[in-house]
Amino acid sequence: MARIVIAGSSEHSRIQLARLLSSSGHSVYRLCAHAAELRRALNESEDGVLILAGPMPDCSADELFWDYGEHVRILLIAKPPALEACEEAGIFRLALPTSQQAVLGAIEMLTQLHHMRLPKRTADDRQLVEQAKQLLMRRDGLTEPQAHRALQQAAMNRGMRMADCAAQIIKTSRETEE
Repeated sequence: MARIVIAGSSEHSRIQLARLLSSSGHSVYRLCAHAAELRRALNESEDGVLILAGPMPDCSADELFWDYGEHVRILLIAKPPALEACEEAGIFRLALPTSQQAVLGAIEMLTQLHHMRLPKRTADDRQLVEQAKQLLMRRDGLTEPQAHRALQQAAMNRGMRMADCAAQIIKTSRETEE
């Protein structure tokens, strides 16, 4: 399932969107009021859907797209002038006022697009990733989310698929044990 992050300067708007999504079966990963916490959330989740409830005061939708557009689908829900100020064609837009159905339809579309672009892991790949995470948890005393994140980071740093990086970590561990 795509991780959904909701950001915007209005707490009321963020909470209202989160309730709407939760009531329709979507789980919201994080609510963010400022660019710094939004960037942390996007770096942690690495991919998913970002809903901007209006423009952010300290960061534009265009800047977020330039930094995260390869990994995150962005939906900007705002009044027409704010939508017109957004230059990036890859940002999905929904003009206020809008209906709950329009918001839910846009989220459904974005989560489907998100899933279509994700590489499909084989059972062997999933098993390698799980083994590497278990190894990192035992060896380094990490929690499961921390081990997953460490494995993702190692794969990105090496420019490898996560399963290939997991296999390398397992092989290296076995060699050092011998």
